[in-house]
Amino acid sequence: MRKIMDAHVAQPGLAVVEVAAADDATVFAVQDLLAARCAIAPADRTAQEPGESGVRLRFLLDLHEAADA
Repeated sequence: MRKIMDAHVAQPGLAVVEVAAADDATVFAVQDLLAARCAIAPADRTAQEPGESGVRLRFLLDLHEAADA
């Protein structure tokens, strides 16, 4: 995965979330759970690291903003 940019974690309440699981359905379900609670910049594709099992999903989260209703 790409390096985390300083701007994505420049202040309290901002986070880069990386989820690892066996399949795409699981990582997207976790993303959906967090999206229901706070604002996120969702990811639309997963990554597979060479030599590692499962998939990873990385997205941005902002605790200052409420989730879209």
